[in-house]
Amino acid sequence: MSGKSSHETIIILDFGSQYTQLIARRIREAGVFCEVLPYNTPVREIERRELRGIILSGGPSSVYDEGSPRPPDELLEKVKCPKLGICYGLQLIAALLGGEVLPSKNREYGYAMLKLSILDSPLFAGLPQEMDVWMSHGDNVVAPPPGFRIISKTDKALNALEDLSKRIFGIQFHPEVAHTPLGVQILRNFVFDICGCKGDWSPKAVIGEQVEAIKKRVGGNRVICGLSGGVDSTVAAALVNLAVGERQTCIFVDTGLLREGEFESTLALFKNSMHLGVVGVKAEDKFLLSLEGITDPERKRKEIGRVFIEVFEEQADNIGGVRFLVQGTLYPDVIESVSVYGPSAVIKSHHNVGGLPERMNLELIEPLRNLFKDEVRLIGRELNVPEEIIKRHPFPGPGLAVRVIGEVTEERLRILQAADRILEEELRHAHLYDAVWQAFPVLLPISTVGVMGDERTYEKVIAIRAVTSVDGMTADWARLPHDAMARISTRIVSEVKGINRVVYDISSKPPSTIEWE
Repeated sequence: MSGKSSHETIIILDFGSQYTQLIARRIREAGVFCEVLPYNTPVREIERRELRGIILSGGPSSVYDEGSPRPPDELLEKVKCPKLGICYGLQLIAALLGGEVLPSKNREYGYAMLKLSILDSPLFAGLPQEMDVWMSHGDNVVAPPPGFRIISKTDKALNALEDLSKRIFGIQFHPEVAHTPLGVQILRNFVFDICGCKGDWSPKAVIGEQVEAIKKRVGGNRVICGLSGGVDSTVAAALVNLAVGERQTCIFVDTGLLREGEFESTLALFKNSMHLGVVGVKAEDKFLLSLEGITDPERKRKEIGRVFIEVFEEQADNIGGVRFLVQGTLYPDVIESVSVYGPSAVIKSHHNVGGLPERMNLELIEPLRNLFKDEVRLIGRELNVPEEIIKRHPFPGPGLAVRVIGEVTEERLRILQAADRILEEELRHAHLYDAVWQAFPVLLPISTVGVMGDERTYEKVIAIRAVTSVDGMTADWARLPHDAMARISTRIVSEVKGINRVVYDISSKPPSTIEWE
């Protein structure tokens, strides 16, 4: 997706909030294409879109700080479409247009009761006079700019502003999060009633658009696709296959970092269920050798990314005439890896984004780069990707290497693979596999004392991570039934040599990430 969509478009200017993508999700769910751009994107670039409205996101900065991010000077006055500022975006609008922003005496975080000051604001049309909202800010607008009226307040501060003549609105709370129950309706009011969108986009529209774009870019060249066995790379391969057919060769690499028996079973599934040309490559020794002595998770990811590219380039040389590499990169991969769309903090390098080496002989094709996981699954069903792949839990590109905390060795991988098999078996037995977004074991680099057969043991610890989510951008720990957890723990301790303790991770994202590394 190039950002030059012919669909009616809402632009979000990213000022550094990790939740910017949630706003985009809510708008896309309403059937309107939404694109996230850096806060300092030139106005001429913004106006190239079928622009209907602009949202200024939240962010960690204070508007009165030196060097705080600002949009182009002419944005608020020159670009005539409606604009909505959220949190930092509200404070920025107020400061730029002559209002006053000051530090709060007490940071407002969590639930607050919003009370409408006026009842005829189009932003709050159809909503009650009082509603719960979610706050996260340390600054307040204490004086609105000239021409603005106060729409709502909380007990602590004014909470929303508008200037109907300029079609500029601002809210202090976060409508994109689930903790603001009526927030989606506020965003819909902005998108449909204020911006005049009709809703002409869906993930299915990506299929035709990407097929045409891929045909144009690839021309008569050949491409290879790096398959991981998961839904992302498989859907990317199926999409590119529509565009170039037999000129795509899919490469499925046994890195030695896959689940137990996964290479053989997944290779058979690809060959029997999908009309893709798939080549299986055994490269365990290369990957394990590259990881010797490495404990830092970022180094692990970059080493794995480097070896992947070496393998792909070797296969491309064998095939001949290959110019492009297809990968199943998704939006969350990009946001967590590199600050592509603004000042959002880098969380970790994904092997197929920030983990790639600077020098590559192949050009990347990433047809799913601006999509979320649930959108990719919808496209996958349209492309007849097998449900067995569609419903698979997300699996990291670096594989089990980032679930072995510390150095990766064959013995540690063996332990983790055995625990992973037991966890999946028990989740499926209890009909819980499809009820969670992702579940996996992590091998910790510590040993603890235990007792087995009346003898003292000093062995490793397995941590179980299971979460519920929609898109992986936020997640909550899964409340698995205690009897299922007991069976999982008992089997792992009893059947996996080298483990004498199992613990359960009850952290949410944020503040934690889903993967441990």
